[in-house]
Amino acid sequence: MPDIIRYLTHPQVQIDPDVPVPQWRLSPVGRTRIQALAKTSWLARTTQIISSGEREAIETAEIIASPLGLMIDIREAMHENDRSATGFLKPAEFEEVANQFFAQPHLSIRGWERAIDAQARIVREAEAVLARNRSGDVLFVGHGAVGTLLFCHYAGHPIDRVHDQPAGGGHVFTFTRDARRVLHGWRRMEEI
Repeated sequence: MPDIIRYLTHPQVQIDPDVPVPQWRLSPVGRTRIQALAKTSWLARTTQIISSGEREAIETAEIIASPLGLMIDIREAMHENDRSATGFLKPAEFEEVANQFFAQPHLSIRGWERAIDAQARIVREAEAVLARNRSGDVLFVGHGAVGTLLFCHYAGHPIDRVHDQPAGGGHVFTFTRDARRVLHGWRRMEEI
């Protein structure tokens, strides 16, 4: 059986406008979803768990790693697209700016990291891990926007929000290590 690479987005977070986004924690719903996932067997062949350095990703990875007896490899450069120029945006405004981020990947929208730069960064991080050539499945734990940019890269799609994960987080896409062939697009982790 070929080694499988999975990219999992953290599930729901506790939104707090007074806390920097990279420090948000999983919400009770998000935590419950990950705890249920950690009891399933579909990650049994996982030998590496690679996490973004943002708190919600680390919390997600820790819950999964514990029953597998694995350590987490934290890679700071796997962070979500840099949106610090605007800070917290109310949901409707955030969706509008996110749409522009994906629609105009070569432009910095309101000071956000450009989508093409975020894509190059997340691909570089994934490829650095995969170049280690360790056997077994790999689980990347990260975020929706950069995850979508990574998916677009491996699937051969142009950057477009049509390829974004559905709302709520906790979605997975999968590809093969050897050919970097996407096996499936975004699916709810509960449906794997």
